[in-house]
Amino acid sequence: MAHARSLTTTFFLSFLLLVIFSATTSHAHNITQLLAKHPEFSTFNHYLTATHLAAEINRRQTITVLALDNAAMSSLLSKQYSIYTLKNILSLHVLTDYFGSKKLHQITDGSALTSSMFQATGSASGTSGYVNITDLKGGKVGFGTEDNDGKLNAVYVKSLKEIPYNISILQISQVLTSAEAAAPTATPSDLNLTVIMAKQGCKAFADLLIDTGAKSTFEQNLDGGLTVFCPSDAVVNAFMPRYKNLTAAHKVSLVLYHGVPIYQSLQTLKSSNGVMNTLATDGANKYDFTVQNDGEDVTLKTKVMTAKITATLKDQEPLILFKVNKVLMPRELFKPEPEPVAHAPKAAKAAKANAEENEDADAPVDDSDDQTADNENGVDKINGGKLIWMVLNLCMGIFFM
Repeated sequence: MAHARSLTTTFFLSFLLLVIFSATTSHAHNITQLLAKHPEFSTFNHYLTATHLAAEINRRQTITVLALDNAAMSSLLSKQYSIYTLKNILSLHVLTDYFGSKKLHQITDGSALTSSMFQATGSASGTSGYVNITDLKGGKVGFGTEDNDGKLNAVYVKSLKEIPYNISILQISQVLTSAEAAAPTATPSDLNLTVIMAKQGCKAFADLLIDTGAKSTFEQNLDGGLTVFCPSDAVVNAFMPRYKNLTAAHKVSLVLYHGVPIYQSLQTLKSSNGVMNTLATDGANKYDFTVQNDGEDVTLKTKVMTAKITATLKDQEPLILFKVNKVLMPRELFKPEPEPVAHAPKAAKAAKANAEENEDADAPVDDSDDQTADNENGVDKINGGKLIWMVLNLCMGIFFM
């Protein structure tokens, strides 16, 4: 009996340590805040934010940032690249693996080829988005892009911050050079929205933009960022009978309802559920919807219906196009669909009455739906501190039995 009690106590203590370890090791990093402690990297920090790379860095679990001081950034900016080309160049300086200062000198065979965020986003062709890291003689470590003819044009200077194995910020001597990353990048004015839609199976929706005149509103928002939810040709064609019954003004509002005046990547939508305004939002006319995700699935819920994002058609910041499986229907234009009744009230009352009359019944009427909801909500309400305290009390009780 004592042996069994000892084993039980050991089990719960192990579980307690696991909970504490998980609570203390799970955290998020913020590249902007980390670099803010080093004013000599203020320009680099600013352009990570301006190019939206900072948000991408913060969302990743494991990352290495090759930071450039103000002098190195001044040299880069003197070439007057567009902000979109700058993003490609700087994304070469964000590695999708962890390299601390110690690991740099312990690379297997003295050299490693690792992918950068430029490669990970699909903007680079072949292996041009890979970075070569080589442990050189005399304790130096060289860095060079794969499409730089094998030249290691930058060297490791010092470590600014390391949080194993989440984020490492290392200073390198100068900008990594890459002909592909530095190539001219399409600007918003070069992006023909309706042509892109037509090529991606959304020509019917693109035609609606042109017919209603809403195309100009979409294009005016490109500079500041634009997210578009495109129903496919088949979906739009099936919806046309209802569309034709709308007034001209309402047709414009419906089309504008499919655009959001900000760039929102799929990962951002997954991590920032909530109400979202659209291009149709105007004062009292809310024309909003709610973004929700269930695992990898992202849905757009209005008061009328729910649509699901089925694919990413184009992701070239500041523009991103998603395909959705339904035409988005705002509550301002359409009546909400009646929600299905889960249980007939009369049947529920009859079941309850029968249960009360049954003297031999040992259990209450089945309220499994309510119990499930309570269990799910209850888990969310127990924070880490309370959970640890409950487990600790349980362990102590078992230990002193």
